Amino acid sequence: MVQAGIEALNVFGGSAFLDVQELAEYRGLDSARFANLLMKQKSVALPYEDPVTFGVNAAKPLLDALSLAEKQSIEMVIACSESGIDFGKSISTYLHEYLGLQRNCRLFELKQACYAATAGLQMALNLVVAQSSPGARVLVVATDVSRSFTNGGQKTPPADGAFAEPSSASGAVAFLVSEHPTILRVDFGANGYYGYEVMDTCRPVADGDAGDADLSLLSYLDCCKQAFEEYRKRVKDVDYQRTFDYLAFHTPFGGMVKGAHRNMMREFAGAAGSAIEEDFARRVMPGLYYCQRVGNIMGGTVLLSLSSTLDNGDFTGARRVGCFSYGSGCCSEFYSGVAGPDAQARLSKMNIRSHLDNRYRLTMGEYEKLLCKSNHCLFGTSEAKPNRSLLPEVWEKLQGCGRLYLKEIRNFHRLYEWG
Repeated sequence: MVQAGIEALNVFGGSAFLDVQELAEYRGLDSARFANLLMKQKSVALPYEDPVTFGVNAAKPLLDALSLAEKQSIEMVIACSESGIDFGKSISTYLHEYLGLQRNCRLFELKQACYAATAGLQMALNLVVAQSSPGARVLVVATDVSRSFTNGGQKTPPADGAFAEPSSASGAVAFLVSEHPTILRVDFGANGYYGYEVMDTCRPVADGDAGDADLSLLSYLDCCKQAFEEYRKRVKDVDYQRTFDYLAFHTPFGGMVKGAHRNMMREFAGAAGSAIEEDFARRVMPGLYYCQRVGNIMGGTVLLSLSSTLDNGDFTGARRVGCFSYGSGCCSEFYSGVAGPDAQARLSKMNIRSHLDNRYRLTMGEYEKLLCKSNHCLFGTSEAKPNRSLLPEVWEKLQGCGRLYLKEIRNFHRLYEWG
């Protein structure tokens, strides 16, 4: 069997962000409860940004690093999103076009809430391992945009959205899957998956979320335990505390991951108190740094956590990373892979930390303006031109960045241009 895994990985955390502590104070959220969520910033989509621009801007640096022959070996593009812009036409077709990929290529879209990117990864791995087209690469792009509620300019949000607003974010993660797993050599066959029907969170309308936050938390904790139990059945001599050097979790917010890890350490390691805290700081916290700065970008969040782990962990030698993916509704999976010094060196070339540092910091006034006046390019829009003058200082700052932006929508067709 050939080796397979992630060859290259990049994150696009948007062009602008909001300090969520400011948001919590502005909304009058309980400060003690908010502190336990372990959130710092959230990326915010601008009027001329959508799932396509986020996805292309995440993927382009990966393709720019390839030779022409390597780029032409991409035979499949999988878009993973719950922020679709059409009921039939896949986001992947736009990604394919603006990334200049060859036309002998499969293009399609996957949707399963925040589990979608893991589904894309596993599908891509199976193509590579099957060797039905030796040497083929797969581009997987998880891209989502959160359009927070508009509330008529009122400071107080609906009760069910109060603590969801600070964590709901926009962003994309792109990765190449191939026979050259420089970033992560996946432990093939080491998978524990678990799912069932539950109405925890959902998108019953094209651009709005609904659900039960408490039920979602319980479902996440249940799936984390059950998916790992299944992983243990399939992989011999697995120890939650000792088998994995690092753990990368789907991260709706850091506090949820901390609670899940605490439960797992009690259940599978018999640990308590300071031992759990030390283990969390050593094995889990490296994967939360980028999640704290971007927020919950749905399907891409577990890969955001993985990228954070690789950039912030100790990879002077080979390290095994356990990954837990959860998508509401629900489906979950625990899987693993091995990364080493080459992974950290290659990922560092993407300058993810520098990208996050250079985003525009929105004021609360600017954020409110975006909420009220930038929702004209949503799902089902037939004709529109994004308002680039809404925040002129932001648009000016972005000039010369070489990123893709939405130019207009004409007869439902989205047209883009490079900034």
